[in-house]
Amino acid sequence: MNPLRPALREYLTLRRDMGFKFQNEEKRLAKFVTFMEERRAPMITYKLAIEWATQPADRHATWTLRLTDIRGFARYLQGIGVKSEIPPTGTLPGLTRSKPYIYTEAEVRRLLVAALALPPRDALRRWTYYNLLGLLAVTGLRISEALSLCCDDVDLKGGVLTIRSTKFGKSRLVPLHPTTVRSLAQYAKQRDAHVPHPRSPFFFVAERGGRLLLQYVYRVFWRLSRETGLRKPAAHTGPRLHDFRHRFAVQALLSWYRSGQKIEVLLPILSTYLGHTCVRDTYWYLSACPELMEYAARRLESRRGAAS
Repeated sequence: MNPLRPALREYLTLRRDMGFKFQNEEKRLAKFVTFMEERRAPMITYKLAIEWATQPADRHATWTLRLTDIRGFARYLQGIGVKSEIPPTGTLPGLTRSKPYIYTEAEVRRLLVAALALPPRDALRRWTYYNLLGLLAVTGLRISEALSLCCDDVDLKGGVLTIRSTKFGKSRLVPLHPTTVRSLAQYAKQRDAHVPHPRSPFFFVAERGGRLLLQYVYRVFWRLSRETGLRKPAAHTGPRLHDFRHRFAVQALLSWYRSGQKIEVLLPILSTYLGHTCVRDTYWYLSACPELMEYAARRLESRRGAAS
């Protein structure tokens, strides 16, 4: 057996013990180890790493991601005494973050109205998507976090969501506005009336009570985006579900700037609320939104003036 296969199992166990989910990384590294086995190569080399990472040739966006996975695995192998070449950083073009789309209030409302018009008229589906999209807009949750909410995680009496084992293995509490609590409570009643014997413990469910699957949520969202003019009929790109999260973060920061709040004090709070592992991930919104950059520049200039 190729020694990389058992070493990969140990590496994945180690990373998960450190709190990382490592689901997509596992899939990519498993494919890489299969690639190495097909070539009967027991040792990671720079040449083989580049050869695998740059396949297929038309998917440049994944190249750096693949090589990053290999680099971490190779470092682990070296650490346990297995000879490996570690691919240097900067070998391939770096990943660029997608420019966020900041929904207007009118665009959010149009999406919610379109969700309520989803057929069939007497089904749960329209209420599910109305509340799901509404929750994303007012809380900044990741779509994976919203779909993973179980009924026990939604405390409607206390007005708090418990977000468990998120992207970076952390859990957090997310407070809800009273209007959001009322909307979710109404949905819970509708859901229980439509599905008296649910097939899953999740808060947002499909028509028969099973888990709401991400691929179907994307399809419905794309349909609603086209109906409301956010995407052209044949467009493959456009505003994303994740942009609700960007909108929430940018609105919070703009509100604080406009009211003269101390951003340096409040930013770590927003970072914790969003579930970021590092405040610098939240600072990214300052550069992603021109209006925020303008506010930040003005405040910096005023401080310089006061100091002089």
